[in-house]
Amino acid sequence: MRQSEMLVPTLREAPAEADAAGHRWLLRSGMIRQLAAGIYSYLPLGRRILLNVERIVREEMDRAGCQEVLLPIMQPAELWEESGRYTQYGPELMRLKDRHAREFALGPTHEEVVTALARDEVNSYRKLPFTLYQIGTKFRDERRPRFGLLRGREFIMKDAYSFASDWEELDRTYQAMNTAYSRILERCGLEYIRVEADAGTIGGQGETHEFMALADVGEDTIVTCKHCGYAANLEKAGYQTSGSSAELETVDQADGNAEGDTLVRIQTPGVRTINELSAFVGKDAQNMIKTLLYQADGELVAALVRGDHELNDIALKQVLGAEELILADETALASHPNLTVGFLGPIGLDLPIVVDADVAAMERAITGANEVDMHYSNVVPGKDFALDKVDRIRFAAEGDGCPTCGESLVFTKGIEVGHIFKLGTKYSDAMGASFLDRNGRQCAPVMGCYGIGVSRLMAAIAEQYAGEDGIRWPAAIAPYHIHLIPMSWKDEQQRELTLELEQQLLDAGYSVLIDDRDERPGVKFKDSELIGLPVQIVIGRGAAEGQVEFGSHVLAARGESKRISMSAQEAVSQVKEQL
Repeated sequence: MRQSEMLVPTLREAPAEADAAGHRWLLRSGMIRQLAAGIYSYLPLGRRILLNVERIVREEMDRAGCQEVLLPIMQPAELWEESGRYTQYGPELMRLKDRHAREFALGPTHEEVVTALARDEVNSYRKLPFTLYQIGTKFRDERRPRFGLLRGREFIMKDAYSFASDWEELDRTYQAMNTAYSRILERCGLEYIRVEADAGTIGGQGETHEFMALADVGEDTIVTCKHCGYAANLEKAGYQTSGSSAELETVDQADGNAEGDTLVRIQTPGVRTINELSAFVGKDAQNMIKTLLYQADGELVAALVRGDHELNDIALKQVLGAEELILADETALASHPNLTVGFLGPIGLDLPIVVDADVAAMERAITGANEVDMHYSNVVPGKDFALDKVDRIRFAAEGDGCPTCGESLVFTKGIEVGHIFKLGTKYSDAMGASFLDRNGRQCAPVMGCYGIGVSRLMAAIAEQYAGEDGIRWPAAIAPYHIHLIPMSWKDEQQRELTLELEQQLLDAGYSVLIDDRDERPGVKFKDSELIGLPVQIVIGRGAAEGQVEFGSHVLAARGESKRISMSAQEAVSQVKEQL
C-alpha cells in the first residue's frame, strides 16, 4: 500500500476530547475520528486493526466448534417484554418506533433474538448442543461516554450463545469458551486476568467470569489474592469477603444499657455529608453509619453501611431479590416528608432496612436523626434499631481478607474485554423455548452466552501498548507488519530498492506500507512513530550499496538503538526472525 494514496490524517496535538493515553494516540495516528459523543468512525488503519482482531476471534470461535450467524440489530420490543428485560434494562436500551408506531430496540445484546430463533427451529435433543456467534455493531445509550472506544454508545462486539440439553453439556461449552477467550487475548498480546463476576443485566443461573485487561485507565477494580490466586471484580468480591448470608443473620442484637449507651442528640447545622460530619465531630468516618434510600421494584427501602464504606447496589439488589433498583429521588421521597436527605438515620425509620454486616458489628455509632440539622451519637445497632435483615452489601475495601484463605486482598484496575455467563433456563423458560428429550419430555434448553468486545479489545491494546511516541502495535493485530520509508521517493535507487524489499516481504507473507509521500524526513519519521508498525526500514543514501536502516519494537524493547544499519537482505532476515 502507498501512503500517498491512503487516508491517514495524523495530528500533531491530541484533540480536547481525548481522555486516556491510548485514546489520544488512536486519534493522533489517524485511526479513528469522533462523530458524536461515544460514536466513532474507523479510518483505514483503524479498520485494518479491527479486521485483524475479528480474524483472531473468528479463528478461535471456529476452533471451539461455534457457527457464525448474523442477527438483526433492530429488535421488536415484544421479544424484550417476553424476557422481562424491556423495562429492567433501563435507559441504556435505545428504543425507537417505526412509522406504524411499533416499538423496537437497538440491540446491545441478542439473548432474546437468538432464543426466539431456537424456539422456532429446535424441537429435539438430537439438534443439541450447538453454539452460534456473530460479530457486529451494538448500541448502548451510555450516560457518560468516556475513554474513546472503551465506553462508547456504538461499539463492535462478538456475542455467542450456546444451547444444551443439560447442565453437563453447558459445562463443557463453558470451559471451551473459557479456553477460546484466553487464546484470543494471548494472541492479541494482552496482559489479562480472569475473575469471578456478577451477571448484571444479562442475568443467569450459574457461574460467570470476566476477562480483564490490566490498565490504570480501567474503570473496573480487580480484587486478587497473591497467596491463593483468588480473583473477582469489585462487585463480586464485596459480598464474598464475609461468609454466607446464613452466618451473617446470626448476629445477636445488643442488650444495651451499658455505660455511655444513652442516645445523644447533636446539633449539626448544615452538616450533610460524611466528610462534613467527620470534621464537625472530630471522629473518623468508620464511626458513622450512612443511610441510603432506594426504590426496589418501586418500593422504598433503606440500606445502612459504615461511613467509610461504599454501598454495593448489585449486592443489595440480590439481597432484596429485586428486578429493578434505583437510588430514590425527590419524587420518591415526596410522600415521606419526615425524610430529609443529609440527615437520614435508622432510628424510628418506618421502612424495610437492610444492614451491612460491618454496621451490625459496630458497638456504637453516629447517625442522622431524620431531622434537619440534627444527628445522634451513641447509637447501638440492635438496641436503637432492629437488625432484622443483615448481609454483606458493601464493596470490598483495602484491608479486607481473602474469602478463600484470609490473606490481604490486592486491588488493581482493569478493562473488561470479555464476559462469559451460564444463563441456565432464564431466557428459554421466559420465552417458551423447549425441545423433546430422549424420553419424550418437554424440556427447556440450558443456555450460555459469551461476549467479547472487538472495538474494546482494540482500545485496551492501545492502552497497554501506548508509549511516549505512539502505540507499538503487536504484530498479530498491527494494520501492516512493515513500514518502508524511502527518504526520497523521487530518487531512482531508493525507489528501486524499496520496491525490491516490498516484493520480497510480500512473497514472505508480510503486509507492507510504503511512505512514498513527498515530505521531509522528520515528518515521515514522526508519522511512522504515530502509526506504530512493528518494523520500520528506512531507505536512504545507502541505497546504492544496498544498505538500509532497520528499526523494530523488538529492538526498542531491548533498549537498543532506534535504527541499525544493515544490508537489505539482512533486514529481510531480521523481519523473519522478529515477526
